[in-house]
Amino acid sequence: MTPHASDARRLHDDAVIVDGLQINNWNREVIQELRTGGVTGVNATAAVWEGTEQTLRAVGEWYQLTRNNQDIVVLAETADDIRKAKDEGRVAVVLGFQNTSPFGDDYRMVEVFHRLGVRVAQLTYNNQNAVGGSCYEPEDSGLTRFGRVIVSEMNRVGMLVDLSHVGNRTSLEAVEASSAPVAITHANPTWFVDNPRNKPDEVIRAVATAGGVVGCCLYPIVLGGAATTVAEFCAMVARLVDDLGPDQVALGSDCTRNWGDDYVEWLRSGHWRPRGETAAQWPEWPYWFRGPEDFPRVTDGLIDAGLDEKTVRGVLGENWLRLFDDVFAGGRSS
Repeated sequence: MTPHASDARRLHDDAVIVDGLQINNWNREVIQELRTGGVTGVNATAAVWEGTEQTLRAVGEWYQLTRNNQDIVVLAETADDIRKAKDEGRVAVVLGFQNTSPFGDDYRMVEVFHRLGVRVAQLTYNNQNAVGGSCYEPEDSGLTRFGRVIVSEMNRVGMLVDLSHVGNRTSLEAVEASSAPVAITHANPTWFVDNPRNKPDEVIRAVATAGGVVGCCLYPIVLGGAATTVAEFCAMVARLVDDLGPDQVALGSDCTRNWGDDYVEWLRSGHWRPRGETAAQWPEWPYWFRGPEDFPRVTDGLIDAGLDEKTVRGVLGENWLRLFDDVFAGGRSS
């Protein structure tokens, strides 16, 4: 290896790497992919469209998976659990939701799921719900009365508010309503790719100014497609670091390992509309990032983009850890 490559590998191996979101079909082989890529912590989606009962079963399946593979994986409820997993060579899984549907119409479910280990919840997925508007709705209703209660409860118990698929008005109102920092776990700026799933400067700056973190995303739809280069992605990260500060930028790959095309149709349609006449397919990922095993290429790209070692460590994981330390402590009320 060249000296540069050797230094990059040392940094990558030593860093605590935390992925802001993955939505894999989890098994031992997928967990091993994270270990191969040097990933220590991950926000793993346990629910998208599921209601309370289905989500309870999904959490139970996570308990079973980690119990049967405890040599390589552990459920994490604190940032220190992730730091400990790094020392042990295991993957620390932070359970998260990509919707507030598991709470139903009962704010008390926030505390119930928090006690079960859930530490992150996205306010909406791709549709309007009882909490607020989504990024794909023609008109964003804003944060509802129930949504304000949910945000307050999440602040109180120590659950991170995620705005990734949330509408822009609802996002801004959630930042204002939250007494704790919030996150965009997996999205990019609209100035990089103009897509409803990405975020305008107004939203990104509001999240960062309030102490939150933006997880730059590798999912092809928000990345600009498979032709986008690692240099282009890392230049975007570097510009965000310049714009927001080095403590407010991180990564959220949105990896989708081990699923068939039927699952992407479920993500898009759920139970709210008939399945499409043409079968949905997963988009093509760029050659330089097919899955968690390719995280070392991102580290190389961040170094090539001119970021110093401290900043690279922050983007790779330290910024998520600091936010988790802050938010997961809970005890806040609006």
